[in-house]
Amino acid sequence: MMRAVCCAVVLVLASGAMHGAERPIAYPETRRVDHVDEYHGVKVADPYRWLEDDVRVSKEVEEWVERQNEVTFRYLEALPEREKIRKRLTELWDYPKYSPPVKEGGRYYYQKNDGLQNQAVLYRMDSLDGEAKVLIDPNTWSKDGTIALQGTDFSEDGRHVVYGRSEAGSDWTTWRVLEIESGKQLDDEIRWNKFTTPSWDHEGKGFFYTRYDEPQEGAEFQSLNFNSRVCYHRLGTPQSADALVYHRPENPDWFYDCKVTDDGRYLVITTAIGTDEKYRITVKDLEKPGEKPIELVDHFRNEYTFVGNDGRVFFFKTDLEAPRRRLVAIDLDRSNPEAVREVIPQSEATLTDVSLVGNQFIATYLQDVQPRVKLYSLAGEAAGDVRLPGIGSVYGFEGEREDMETFYLFSSFNAPPTIYRYDIASGESTLFRSPEVEFDPSQYEVKQVFYSSRDGTRVPMFLSYKKGIKLDGSNPTLLYGYGGFNISLPASFAVTWLSWMDMGGVYAQANLRGGGEYGDPWHRAGTRLQKQNVFDDFIAAAEWLIEERYTRSDRLAIIGRSNGGLLVGAAMTQRPDLFGACLPGVGVMDMLRFHKFTEGRLWIDDYGSSDDPEEFKALSAYSPYHNIEPDTCYPATMVLTADTDDRVIPGHSFKFAAALQRAQGCDNPVLIRIDVRAGHGAGKPTAKRIEELADQWAFLVDNLKMELPEGYGGGE
Repeated sequence: MMRAVCCAVVLVLASGAMHGAERPIAYPETRRVDHVDEYHGVKVADPYRWLEDDVRVSKEVEEWVERQNEVTFRYLEALPEREKIRKRLTELWDYPKYSPPVKEGGRYYYQKNDGLQNQAVLYRMDSLDGEAKVLIDPNTWSKDGTIALQGTDFSEDGRHVVYGRSEAGSDWTTWRVLEIESGKQLDDEIRWNKFTTPSWDHEGKGFFYTRYDEPQEGAEFQSLNFNSRVCYHRLGTPQSADALVYHRPENPDWFYDCKVTDDGRYLVITTAIGTDEKYRITVKDLEKPGEKPIELVDHFRNEYTFVGNDGRVFFFKTDLEAPRRRLVAIDLDRSNPEAVREVIPQSEATLTDVSLVGNQFIATYLQDVQPRVKLYSLAGEAAGDVRLPGIGSVYGFEGEREDMETFYLFSSFNAPPTIYRYDIASGESTLFRSPEVEFDPSQYEVKQVFYSSRDGTRVPMFLSYKKGIKLDGSNPTLLYGYGGFNISLPASFAVTWLSWMDMGGVYAQANLRGGGEYGDPWHRAGTRLQKQNVFDDFIAAAEWLIEERYTRSDRLAIIGRSNGGLLVGAAMTQRPDLFGACLPGVGVMDMLRFHKFTEGRLWIDDYGSSDDPEEFKALSAYSPYHNIEPDTCYPATMVLTADTDDRVIPGHSFKFAAALQRAQGCDNPVLIRIDVRAGHGAGKPTAKRIEELADQWAFLVDNLKMELPEGYGGGE
């Protein structure tokens, strides 16, 4: 239990030789309050409750942020390697980045960032060898690049595009409409949407979309979101005139996504109640607007991810009687409402995605976290494979049922994203775009290993580093993980990881339970009462790296964001002796109150809730904020968050950092870096991303006592 008394300025005194930034560090005073909550008869102190207040509303929180940032940036600016790292990062980042093209209304559309643009630009081409023309350039929307393009949908007739804008990293998206040929901006505006993209009707007269109630003024970025509904917007009319299409007001916690089928006949509404992929499916016949919608799946017991339709037959990726997933068909005219027809059976690999393009299914699998892509006819007959270069990740294969081409992107830790065009008729992949990055891929090795967790579970992990390293226990090593929400982590390219390896570091990526690498059982084994398995897997990965002589504790850093920030917070509070430095980003740090803000209630599927007595015990046992012990030597830590994060509110990180600063029992720094006009991460401008990463790497170089390679960053 944390002490509920006020404290003065905390001084962390350096007890040994200083490396890099000046010490001791005088942390700002953080006011403590005598606040206690009671959970199932257990009293829990929360002395930093006031730090949950919105920084845009509370003057006291705003001033606390300013004081903390002053300390943090004074420390970072004193690091001698910081500028070299920033310069080298800028060089590595400066290469053209493309998204796989999509064909809509007879034209091709793709996004491209020339290299250092804050936001990617949306281009259009009339043909693959035609001139690329700018359609939407979000870099013109703000001077600091903090307004981002957040999704698009093109009308079937090719006349209009509806596109989303998000500001300062917020999850709230405002949708506008552009006339494609003329570039004219229409007056239409749709607000109070999150996480879903509108879908045009067949005639291009309007689109379907989902929205929440308008929040009270001042509560836009922290209040819980309820009363989702599906609406229809006709072009040229105000949002206030939009028709209500589907709403279940008796279930305000339900939320919806909607998609018009490729043939334009049906609207498929997917309903969820949390982050679990357990969906209800409702189908509305758009040619019979007066008819009652068909409740195709009327329960939340299984995943039903809509893939496409063949007339009145609808195809879904599902975990129904298939924990590694399969493809099934459901006929609207079926006599048995529970009947489904299997199209692609479950296999040993985990089915992660299916698209219907060129009258065949393109199915993407993970087999021991390595991608496999297989083709099937509409009847489910095997029709070949898409050959991939090796260990890595793949995504794309978008398109409509009649399209005879599609595009996909392949990358790996040492292979920048390369885009291929796949010809449906010939089954051939041809190179479409290949970037040139300022590094030599042949210098790096990528390998996969397996290790045993605490309970004997076999866990995969990717390793990547410059060839020729010595296994003498001295290599600076960065361990990354996530372990939640059924999200898989294949080997994919990011300048983040490349830049670490370029500095001479080993990069390790552990595929923890809680993810989706091995289907539903793997996910479930890292949720609710079993969440500790995730932290055990991560800690075991760190121990394996040390045992195998890749590194040692004082040269080992851990990093993660969001649920991964929780992972870092839990690991460092459970095993502070195991790590040399920690970088928890935008983490869920107060596991007893996460469900009381914005979308937090949806995470109960993975975490459970403190409202339940048994789950309260499990949550309080690992909640990072509640498991900080006074006078403990914690690793050098830089907490990262943003002032306008409205997914994991920054109060999580504020409270964790304040408690950690007070409890720190040695001279290791405890800093918090609070980005301004930034959110959870999506849409963050390139300039901010480079600055943040340079600060993280400089912090690790200082605290892991790394020596940069000779000539690094243009230095001596």
